[in-house]
Amino acid sequence: MNHDIQVIGGGLAGSEAAWQLAEAGFRVRLSEMRGVESTPAHHTDGLAELVCSNSFRSDDADNNAVGLLHTEMRALGSLIMREGDRHKVPAGSALAVDRDGFSNGVTAALAAHPNVEIVRERIDDLPASGPVIVATGPLTAAQLAGSIGAATGLDSLAFFDAIAPIVHRDSIDMGIAWFQSRWDKGDGHDYINCPLDRDQYHAFVQGLLDGEKTEFKQWEKDTPYFEGCMPIEVMASRGIETLRHGPMKPFGLRDPRTGKGAYAVVQLRQDNALGTLWNIVGFQTKLKHAEQVRLFRTIPGLENAEFARLGGIHRNTFIRSPELLDGQLRLKRAPHIRFAGQITGCEGYVESAAIGLIAGRFAAAELRGAPLAPPPPTTALGALLSHITGGADAESYQPMNVNFGLFPPLESKARKAERKAALTSRARRDLAEWMANQAPIASSEVEKPLATA
Repeated sequence: MNHDIQVIGGGLAGSEAAWQLAEAGFRVRLSEMRGVESTPAHHTDGLAELVCSNSFRSDDADNNAVGLLHTEMRALGSLIMREGDRHKVPAGSALAVDRDGFSNGVTAALAAHPNVEIVRERIDDLPASGPVIVATGPLTAAQLAGSIGAATGLDSLAFFDAIAPIVHRDSIDMGIAWFQSRWDKGDGHDYINCPLDRDQYHAFVQGLLDGEKTEFKQWEKDTPYFEGCMPIEVMASRGIETLRHGPMKPFGLRDPRTGKGAYAVVQLRQDNALGTLWNIVGFQTKLKHAEQVRLFRTIPGLENAEFARLGGIHRNTFIRSPELLDGQLRLKRAPHIRFAGQITGCEGYVESAAIGLIAGRFAAAELRGAPLAPPPPTTALGALLSHITGGADAESYQPMNVNFGLFPPLESKARKAERKAALTSRARRDLAEWMANQAPIASSEVEKPLATA
């Protein structure tokens, strides 16, 4: 199939960008390396495979910036959000999905689209001409990374991202563990909780500190961690009580059988639709596999745990977007090239897909000959885009999740308790106005009202 534009990378950002372009009537060549060559973190060749977690985080659009981003993406016809909603699993107020069902759904939708050609190929060099979106993600192959470095004239930045382990549900001792969401949000069965007393907690922390870790190659040793994916043993090294105020916090949880709280709690969240796999929340780690099995089985309720996947670690790469990209995600030195997803320095599945969505829309509008104005910075999508393309100093630029700190201040003062509601209300209004001033991406598209998205 002859194509109008090439999208390199079939992760969440590339899949979303390809979908937006295809829905706009443009022919897309979606180039995906997996199927020809794997990566250190992926296990399948499915598009939009989820690696680190199965959670899209909070789905609360009134009090959480990522929940607001969910709503905005749904209103703009996001494939990633559509499939996320179709394959969701219980997770309290969060949106978590069945990994395999989600990836299979995205893959099937794109494979069935008449305007998409999925090509399993490794791209080693940036195309010299023709419109292209680079969405290769944090695990960009070395050859292409070198080509990107040559095109940008700057060394790439990098950080480590760690993967949490997954446990088989039937190996968890529910005589010790119990079901409960923090502060009783959700239906009460969204999380499994494993309690630790003071001595057990202190012994566990010491085990994390003493456990044998993965050794890094020389070129990896100076690579910084992203705070949002900090390995649990690195968090533990910051102080004995750190984990009790992080992934092992006991607050808002009481064993219903005793009415008592614990000194610390390990939570597990459902990882697939069948409820047979549960991931240990916040337990991304670089401990060696044997150490993980030994140490994690000291957690009450996990003494006989069987692991479907153990934790791991991989290097992520991103560019200095504020210096390299214009306001429409085009490479300033070669504007036929756009970047999207985590390689731009956004962090998180939803954020990656959101930047893929807007990159696809920017490219579609340009191909149509009617440039698209960026979404207002008062919206979640616009705030994230503004951060990537100019809201941060290039020298200190680091991966960032969407958060209300990226939004412009309110025009009028609001009490602290009312601030989030005021920010989300303004965002809904401004995105609705922006959408009303844009032509629909395709004649068949029906934009969802933000109030009901």
